[in-house]
Amino acid sequence: MAIAKNTVCLWFDKDAEEAANFYASVFPDSRVDAVHRAPDDYPSGKKGDVLTVQFTVAGIPCIGLNGGPVFKPDEAFSFQIATDDQEETDRYWNAIVGNGGSESECGWCKDRWGLSWQITPRTLTEAMMAGGEEARRAFTAMMTMRKIDVAAIDAARQG
Repeated sequence: MAIAKNTVCLWFDKDAEEAANFYASVFPDSRVDAVHRAPDDYPSGKKGDVLTVQFTVAGIPCIGLNGGPVFKPDEAFSFQIATDDQEETDRYWNAIVGNGGSESECGWCKDRWGLSWQITPRTLTEAMMAGGEEARRAFTAMMTMRKIDVAAIDAARQG
């Protein structure tokens, strides 16, 4: 297996393998590539413990590091997943929130491991790219939402 030139490293307490398997089950173009175990005992673990997991999330190469409880993820990093319609938006949102995650505002949610996700319908991104009044109306509508309502964004875009 080739090692990617640039890989996103995500710090987990101890559940990198579980998280990688979850992401691979939810998002297309996602998979678990390799699980690397400790070759010997070490100060905070035993021989055979999972140290790192190489995986891909929606085409992005990642490595999950089981580094312990010292560092916690926050909203400064998030995955942004573009969706084509309400069904796809609902599927990803419900998978993340329904698996021990939590809702936030404006299309953001967190998974059970604390990683942030932006489940963003393409219509919202297109509205923001259009600028002007269309962007203002879509933005105003989005600011009232948790999970993005595609129909409401489309209506706001039209005025």
